[in-house]
Formats: sequence, structure tokens, C-alpha cells
Amino acid sequence: MKQHTLKDSFTLSSVGLHTGLQVTATFHPAPMNSGICLRRVDLPGAPCYQALADYVSATERGTVLERGRWKISTVEHALSALYAMGVDNCIIDINAPEMPILDGSARIFVNEIQRVGLAEQDAEVKIYEVKEPIEYISEHGHRMRIEPCDHYELDVTIAFQSILLREQHATLTNLADYPQEIASARTFCFVREIEPLLRVGLIKGGDLKNALVIYETELSQTGMDYFCDKLGQPRLDAKKLGYLSPLNYPNEPARHKLLDVIGDLSLLGLRLKGKVIAFKPGHTFNTQCVRRLRNQILSE
Repeated sequence: MKQHTLKDSFTLSSVGLHTGLQVTATFHPAPMNSGICLRRVDLPGAPCYQALADYVSATERGTVLERGRWKISTVEHALSALYAMGVDNCIIDINAPEMPILDGSARIFVNEIQRVGLAEQDAEVKIYEVKEPIEYISEHGHRMRIEPCDHYELDVTIAFQSILLREQHATLTNLADYPQEIASARTFCFVREIEPLLRVGLIKGGDLKNALVIYETELSQTGMDYFCDKLGQPRLDAKKLGYLSPLNYPNEPARHKLLDVIGDLSLLGLRLKGKVIAFKPGHTFNTQCVRRLRNQILSE
């Protein structure tokens, strides 16, 4: 199977979820064997490095890559779209320390990749074929198992201590289904998690247009008014619990976690041939797994 890059460049702009900065990212075709590289064009010398697990520095609210002054947050959605759409080589020029959040999903990235199309390159895709089951288990109950399979597929289960979102499941057996089945799944969070962050000036770019917000623990009306005002949204009735925007899929949170797993596992720097089964995945655990797998591959 041959490597692919973009046929043409495209540019996307939106706010950064955490910084609140207006961010512009331009995706360019790249030479074969270069991988997915991110270039901070706003820094002296425009430092550019490949998106690899080696550079993961933080994972609390998204996957952060960092090397010296080069730092880029919330890379997982773009990486997920590029991997799923078959883009092996790409240079992303970005003018801020964070990728644009867009609508909180991978949909817009996918739309632009489909619009410009792919160009085949004269080099074979680098693939790691799983020959024996590999399993990682954390002390907090997170599990990831990668089994032999003749293609790449994913099976993801999430579980939360939540009256609205307990256990939920999503699968993807063919990457060709990613645009329809996964790409529009938005990042999600709970009001109880983000209300304290808003009070200390974090997630400056968050709103109900770029995240699926789950409201399950009743606030006072004053507290809800403060929450809505900080997000720049019309005020809502504090007594009405539930999702604060319509779902794109019945199991949208699980599908978004699957989207994230693809993005985080792309930091392996190779394509996987195997079945990934993940229970309670998250950026911290995902990137720990991919770092261990990458070290194993490099030592073989």
C-alpha cells in the first residue's frame, strides 16, 4: 500500500478551546516518509516536529505535544481525521500553541481533506502488524488490548459515574466509515467539571457550539446564569437536566472517545494492523499505551 499526502493545501480558523485565541492552521502536502508534522509559524525559526508520542507533555484536557518552545495542544482531532482519511504525510502550519477547536469534532477536517483529495506517493506505508495480543491495564481500571486482525478496527467502551452517561459503546470496523460514523462526534464534558474552570479563567474558548455539554447536577439559577453568561450563551432553566445541545449520534460520547483513540494512537508514527479494544480510554492512558508500544517497536 502506497503512502498518501494532500493534493492541495487548506486553511481552517477558529478559537482555541483552552486559550481562547483565534487560531489558524494550514494543512500542506508533504514529502513521502515525513509523517504528520506541526510547524509553529508564530515562533522564531518556525520549529517543526513530527507528531509522535515522544513529545507528549500533558493530557489533562487534550493531548499536548511539546519540545522546548514548540508546544501545541488539542492535536487529537486533526490527527484522528488525517489518520482515518489515509493521509500519511502532511505539514500543518499553526500560529498559536493550540489547534483550532472548530465544532469540537473531526468533521470539518474531514470535509476539507475530502475536498482537496489525496495524492499517491512513491513509497510504501509503514505498518506495524500485531502478531500477538498486547494488553495494557492501569491501576484505575483503564484497559487497552490490541489483537491480531487483517485490518485496523476499534471497539471502545466508556463508563462514568453519571446519571446521564454511565456505560456506552462504539465500534468502527472499517476506516472508510469514519466520515459518516465517527467524524461528527463532538468532545464532551460535564457542567460540574467546567463551571469551576470558568471561574478561574480556563477553557476560554468553550461554548455550546464546540462541545457536547452534559448537565446532570443541578445548579442554582444564579449559578446556571453565570455559566451561560461566561459561555456567551442564552440563559437556561437550571431545573432542566440533560444534554445542552442535540446529539449528533445516540452514543456520541463513546464515538468521540473512539475518535480520540485514533488520534492518540496515530502518535505511534506507523499505521496499525490490528483490533484495538479500549475500556475507559482517555488521553493520559491512550498516550501511555502508545508510548510503550512505540518503545517496544523501536527496540525490536
